[in-house]
Amino acid sequence: MADRKPLISGNWKMHHNHFEAIQMVQSLSYQLNADDYSHCDISVHPPFTDLRSIQTVLESDNIPILLGAQHCHEQEKGAYTGEVSTGMLEKLNVKLVIVGHSERREIFNETNSQINAKAKAIFKHHMTPILCVGETLDERDAGIAKDKVKIQLDEGLQGIGKDRVGSMVIAYEPIWAIGTGATATPEDAQEMCAHVRDCIRQISGKATAEMVRVQYGGSVKPVNIAELMSQDDIDGALVGGAALEAESFARIAQYRLQ
Repeated sequence: MADRKPLISGNWKMHHNHFEAIQMVQSLSYQLNADDYSHCDISVHPPFTDLRSIQTVLESDNIPILLGAQHCHEQEKGAYTGEVSTGMLEKLNVKLVIVGHSERREIFNETNSQINAKAKAIFKHHMTPILCVGETLDERDAGIAKDKVKIQLDEGLQGIGKDRVGSMVIAYEPIWAIGTGATATPEDAQEMCAHVRDCIRQISGKATAEMVRVQYGGSVKPVNIAELMSQDDIDGALVGGAALEAESFARIAQYRLQ
């Protein structure tokens, strides 16, 4: 894993109102200690309606959990009903923004060019994109999974400088493993995360590829996190369902390699 500090991120999707979110973060903070924060970076990505509440809890109690968002719009402002700009997120001290999640791609038809524009907007406001890539089961069965991921990275990173690419997080999420209970084997996950790093090497060079953190996402649980994290090219996890409960998410963040 070189010297890349692991990043464990909880994507809450459309769960937890702001009362539940406050309770969740407070409970999570009670279960984590200084050694856990030293061991890995930890972020939570609640719905937009929770962000201000969570910001207040984290800052007032000096909790070293990073505040993240799940989505953003690429424009600064305008007639985009229901959308939220990166400038608005920056004012809430959001540090990380998920972009290109498969659910945004599949359900809301986000394109690689839109995702590229969002990543640039995130950087403009001094936040870090977590760029998601991954393939469907049909694409995997057809033997084109690596080609799909390479296209997503080539187009998603277009025009982004090497230093910025190196500071990003790339989350490999096999779409067939999200919310299904199915998980890629650690070996499968490692193969694809190594492919992600190789693509970064081709796009931005070897030094950048060694800097970038690559997460795995897809039914990550306390029982499989350590084995996943033992792989050379997996630097963290983007956690869905298991991040909705403080105890299970804390146990994931508290993984240790023997």
